[in-house]
Amino acid sequence: MKFCVFGLGAIGGFMAARLALAGHPVSALARGATLAAVREHGLRWRSAAGEQTVRIAVSDSPASLAGADVVVLAVKTTALPVVARTIAPMLGPDTVVLSAMNGVPWWFFHGLGERWRDTRLTATDPDGALGRAIPAERVLGCVVHMAASCPQPGVVHQAFGERFILGEPGGAATPRLAAVAAAMSGAGLQVETDERIEQAVWLKLWGNMTMNPLTAVTGATMDRVLDDPLLMRFVTAAMTEAARIGECFGLPVAMTPAERNQITRKLGAVKTSMLQDVEAGRPIELDALVGAVAEMAVLAGVAAPSIDALLGLTRVFARGRGLYPALPAADAAPAAP
Repeated sequence: MKFCVFGLGAIGGFMAARLALAGHPVSALARGATLAAVREHGLRWRSAAGEQTVRIAVSDSPASLAGADVVVLAVKTTALPVVARTIAPMLGPDTVVLSAMNGVPWWFFHGLGERWRDTRLTATDPDGALGRAIPAERVLGCVVHMAASCPQPGVVHQAFGERFILGEPGGAATPRLAAVAAAMSGAGLQVETDERIEQAVWLKLWGNMTMNPLTAVTGATMDRVLDDPLLMRFVTAAMTEAARIGECFGLPVAMTPAERNQITRKLGAVKTSMLQDVEAGRPIELDALVGAVAEMAVLAGVAAPSIDALLGLTRVFARGRGLYPALPAADAAPAAP
């Protein structure tokens, strides 16, 4: 199976390395220092077992990367406008797009029944360009459960985990789903298929929609956030609101916030991806992780004051550091007299 990775960061780089080492033809879209590093040194994957280097085809030209069976979309959600503008040359008539990203994806509502099928969130796809570029019918959903980082361009460090949950939006058991799952399993990854991929997306989001922004704002690892009783009261309130929101979309959560946070606690002193982005001076994925949930609350008619507070606190913090779009001048509050 021929794979092309759009987004050669931590997750995309890890998948590219593992698939290539298993014998699949793998290419990747890369730019700048990452492109130069992979061309010169190969793609390097580090884990507890040591380091392995694999040679893959890399280019900064989408047109030169046409012909893949599967395009793995593993970019930060802040890069999705660029994806919408540039991905077309990479997509053949039968190319599958494997969506492996954080937060609420643009295809999320396609499989949630007629009432929500055509829902588009401003936080996820503000002008509809992404949905036009990559229709939901072309997508396989992928929920990633692992921790990885890029200590330098072209190098992926796998901290722990390699679990991937795959599914068709709407839950069909299709030959393409079986083929992609088999290819990834054959590469040694822990792969599951789920007829309710939207539920798997929501359950992961339910945990990291609070931990990511709170660690970003405080600069603390997850264990320190979990150890503070006042923050845990706030986290519980936000998660309770999100659970009510999910129920309105047919996505019930069958555990309590305390039970979910016990799972998080087992991960230890982890720096979330959003905290890593803040420390590196990169834009944060706030819209996909929190803004989308706040928007869903409005659609469902559910009061979500804790989620709104979390969104407001984090975006003011990030705007002050140039990591989140500035408030348009027309929407800015007037100066105090």
